[in-house]
Amino acid sequence: MTVAADLADERLVQSKGLGGALDLVWRRLRGGDLGSLPVVIGLIVICAVFYSLDPRFLSSFSLVNILAYAAPIGIISLGIVLVLLLGEIDLSVGSVSGMGAAVMAVLVVKESQSLVLGMAAGVGVGVVVGLVYALLYTKLGIPSFVFSLAGLLGFQGVLLYILGSDGTINLPPNSGLIEFARFSYLTGTAAYVAVALVVALYVAGGLWKVRQRKRADLSAPSLVTLGVKAGLLALGLGWLTWYLGVDRGWSYLFLLFAALVVGMDLMLRRTRWGRHVFAVGGNEEAARRSGVKVGRIYVSVFVLTSTLAALGGVLAAGQQTSVSQATGTTDTNLMAIAAAVIGGTSLFGGRGSAYSAMLGIIVLQAIQSGLNIVGVDSSVRFMVTGAVLLLAVAIDSIARRARSSSGRG
Repeated sequence: MTVAADLADERLVQSKGLGGALDLVWRRLRGGDLGSLPVVIGLIVICAVFYSLDPRFLSSFSLVNILAYAAPIGIISLGIVLVLLLGEIDLSVGSVSGMGAAVMAVLVVKESQSLVLGMAAGVGVGVVVGLVYALLYTKLGIPSFVFSLAGLLGFQGVLLYILGSDGTINLPPNSGLIEFARFSYLTGTAAYVAVALVVALYVAGGLWKVRQRKRADLSAPSLVTLGVKAGLLALGLGWLTWYLGVDRGWSYLFLLFAALVVGMDLMLRRTRWGRHVFAVGGNEEAARRSGVKVGRIYVSVFVLTSTLAALGGVLAAGQQTSVSQATGTTDTNLMAIAAAVIGGTSLFGGRGSAYSAMLGIIVLQAIQSGLNIVGVDSSVRFMVTGAVLLLAVAIDSIARRARSSSGRG
């Protein structure tokens, strides 16, 4: 969308108020700019269906579990969002996550190294893999599908080699990683203080945006609109905090995931690096001619993708309390990639959001949790997940054609 179009949209909202805002939303939907609407509607439908089958699905116990177990793969999916924004793919994130977890477990358990060193080494594996991938892509021109597929197979072998004949390594029961990933929750007064802090940061960010736009002689959102949004955010988070607190509260693991999503969203929307990522994903040649260091963008994204995969694997090991030959090699790839696409990130590059990872993995975890509660066989979960993924890609394709038609019109 051009700057002129942005200004025209803002004038429409300011001149017609709520009616103008609704008209703008309708115009964007007709133009194929669906945003997160399909996945939000899908999540509401999923909740309604499973609640009708078994009310336990929306219990505080169930929701706490959904959020906690969504976090590790959600972190991996966040990296997938980045690589998809470039129109590329990484099929090896599951294997990289398992390899990183195995390196951490061997150092901590077999080599008696500190947990900090073990986790740093595990995450460092992702950094090295990302650098190698960037070299293969930028210097040798090997397609990402090919080298990541090779990585998927090769790193599974590395995982088996690292674990050796034992096959499974159990983490120490008193490990700080296990305590953080499984038993640490934010509830009570501390949780409400965190909500107040989040709302305060949201208001501060909104005020900063208003000030910057006024300095540039651009139309700015009204303070009333900002206040209403902040109030709704406070009410929503406050109620959810109370409801989750009926059981255990907010999982520290999910809060870490949420912080990573918010941080990545700010990087993508508010920094030059983020704008360049979208530019390269939208049209690499145009971005190069505009002075974007395309090679550096690919290096940064491949490194971040593999690093987040390794971090997700380390945290998943803490949640599962062990590392085995199956770590990262079951449906981790499926869930991570599907979450990014279902959440609204385009497979064609240039369109998506960090929040896609969060929305997508919550949808998939909700499906898994709901099917488990109603006692459906696990084979059905794969079929349902595949159907949801196909629907998400179909919606993306239809929206893409609608945007193309709108642009020609």
